[in-house]
Formats: sequence, C-alpha cells, structure tokens
Amino acid sequence: MPQTKSLYTQELSDMREKMSTVKNIVVIGAGLMGAGIAQVSIQSGYSVTLVDIKQEYIDKGIKSILKGLGRLEQKGKLGEGVTAQSLVDKIRQTTELADAVKDADIVIEAVIENLKIKQSVFKTCDENAPSHCILATNTSSMSITNITEVTKHPERCVGVHFFNPVPLMSLVEVIKGDKTSEETMNIAKEWVANLPCRVPRYVPFVLKDRPGFIANRMIAPGFVLMNWAFDEAASKGISYEALNADTMKPGSPMGFLELGDYVGHDTYLHINEYYAKTLSPDFTPGLAYKKLVADGKYGRKSGQGFFDWTQGRPKLNADVKAGILSAELLDAIEANEGCRLLEEGVVEHWEVIDNTMKAGFNRPGVMQDAVEHYEKWSQMLEDIAAKIGKEYLKPCEMLSSGKFRDLK
Repeated sequence: MPQTKSLYTQELSDMREKMSTVKNIVVIGAGLMGAGIAQVSIQSGYSVTLVDIKQEYIDKGIKSILKGLGRLEQKGKLGEGVTAQSLVDKIRQTTELADAVKDADIVIEAVIENLKIKQSVFKTCDENAPSHCILATNTSSMSITNITEVTKHPERCVGVHFFNPVPLMSLVEVIKGDKTSEETMNIAKEWVANLPCRVPRYVPFVLKDRPGFIANRMIAPGFVLMNWAFDEAASKGISYEALNADTMKPGSPMGFLELGDYVGHDTYLHINEYYAKTLSPDFTPGLAYKKLVADGKYGRKSGQGFFDWTQGRPKLNADVKAGILSAELLDAIEANEGCRLLEEGVVEHWEVIDNTMKAGFNRPGVMQDAVEHYEKWSQMLEDIAAKIGKEYLKPCEMLSSGKFRDLK
C-alpha cells in the first residue's frame, strides 16, 4: 500500500511539473465560446493567442472580452493595477493558424459544429504545433475520436467542453477519445479547474466518447417525448403555454418550451437530427417542430419561438396545464438516460451525473430521486413508450432493476 501511494504521489508530481510548463494557450474561434475561453485564460496569467479566419471576427471577440473584463474591473476583481485594457492588450491576434500554434502548449478550438471544418483545424494544428502540445476541442456533442482521427498523435487530443457563458458557468466536461492518454486528460483537467469562475469549477471526466457526453445527453431524450407533445398540441389546438406549464415543477425557473426558446430551436433541431443518426431514429424531430424552425421562429434570438420575445421575456401562466404529460415523466426519462450513461461506461457513479447537472444547469439532478422512485418511473416509461410508439423511452435494465443504486 505505501508503494502504491508513493507511485500515485510521483505521478501527481510529474503531472503538476508538466502543468507548470504550460504557458501558451491558443484559442481558435473568436465567437462567444472562444472569447470566453480566451478571457479566463488571460485572467489566469497565460500567454493567449486568439485565432479566427477573419480579423473582423477577432475584433468582435476582443470587444466581448473587453466588455467582460470591464465589468470585473468595475467591481475591483482584476487585482491592483490591472485593467481590462491591459489584459486585452496582451492577447495576440492572428488569422494565420499554422503560425499561431508553433509555440503552443495547449490549443483549443471553438469553431462551428462541422466535422470537416474541425478536422481541418486539427490537421493543421497537428502538423505545426510542438510535439508536447495538447489539442482540445470544445465541441458540445460531436465524437472526439472522429474529430481527431486526422492527427498523428490522437493520444494528445481531448474534448474540453465549456458551458456558456464561460466566465460564469462552472461546469467543464473533459472527454476521453478512444486513444486519449490519461496524462492528457489530467493536464486538461488541471488547466481548466484553475480558470477563474464565479464559483469553483466542476470538471468531471467523461470516460467514453458517446454523443452528448453527460449534461447534454441527459436532457436529450426529453425531446423524444416533447416532439410527440408538440405534434399533439398542434393537432388538438392545445396552447403551447399550457404545454409549457405541464413541464414545470414548483420552483422551476423555466418550462421546457420556454427554455428551448431561450437557447434557440435552430440549435436544438440540429442536435436532435444528430442524435437521430447516432443514438436512435426516435430523436427525429416531429412535423410541428420542423415547421417552427422552417418558419424562422428560433426563439429569443429571432424574437419569436413558441412564445413572443419582442418585448423581453414572456410572462407565462404556469397554473393552467394541458394535462398531456408531467414534469415527473420528464424526470423519469432523464433518470433512464443517466442509467444508460452508467451502462455505457461514460461515468462510473451516478453522483457525478447529479453534480454535473447542478453545475451545468443550476438545478438538482434526478438520480438521487430515482433511488426512491425507480420502480414507479420504470412503469411510467413502459406506459409512455407504448402509448407514443417510441422504443427509446423504455426503461433500460440498469434503471428497472435498480442496480444503479449501488453505483453512487
């Protein structure tokens, strides 16, 4: 036992020594996510390079960083003698990717969710970055293994999934590709765990490269039910406000439909189409949802989704319900997905899932409640799967047997 402890201590010491040599962070993509990652990295004292294909995109990202740091400066949180402008002035800007990564220790891309574009970025980085450099992707759901298969050193490639806005959201998922080394996982975690945030960061390991990872995967199958519900409401003249009320529990900040409006239905449509290919055809969006997006009703960003956002957040009645589904049924669906993650080896303990949901969505996870309600919830899932013809909603063996309870 002392020998094992000594070996672990030595490995930890070696990893921290390597982390101490991490100086240069290159962020590719100057959009909201990339700008956020660059901001917290420059705050931490790293040398930061921000890369994009056009200078105008970089300028917009720098403006966003300056605004975020400016708020912290006004609150006196940047430190004595440190200004937002002085930090921004330290960020190197370039449109030349190959040159940008020549001295990089960690590269993270936050470009558009397109496999070919991401692979092109990784190939260029792999060919031009130093041999020790870690290459990370901020993809929210795509396969780390597929993105990085174009590289010669997949062991140094990893998923590092931040949540938006980066300076405020504590959750960062570190995802293992099929060939990612343990050392790469540990260095990536050490880096992000110490980036500033309003609360301590929570950085779970995602141990298998599966669609959606943890947080996004947990909320995904709710759409299997809701796509049926959208069509049901449209065909029977049920108001979306009443359907939204069905999905709310006491104290819920938003119902399912309002949250979709807030995030953007164009985004969710794309994600559901991806899950339909990678998880089950049951994720295929329904007619009502496709029409919503085809009509340009993306939600808050377009001013209209299920609800009208032109005057700000809509005032919705949560008391009048449609009565065609319940928030508890959505909890059961989510718990079932948590059990699937355990079966697939994405995580080893359900407590990680609950902690991830709390950090990522600021609400309690459902696995603790599933310990008490798994038998009732399994029957609810059998019933709804039969009613709407969606096999994916049937309870998995880990849930129906209650075996997950031993994996806290």
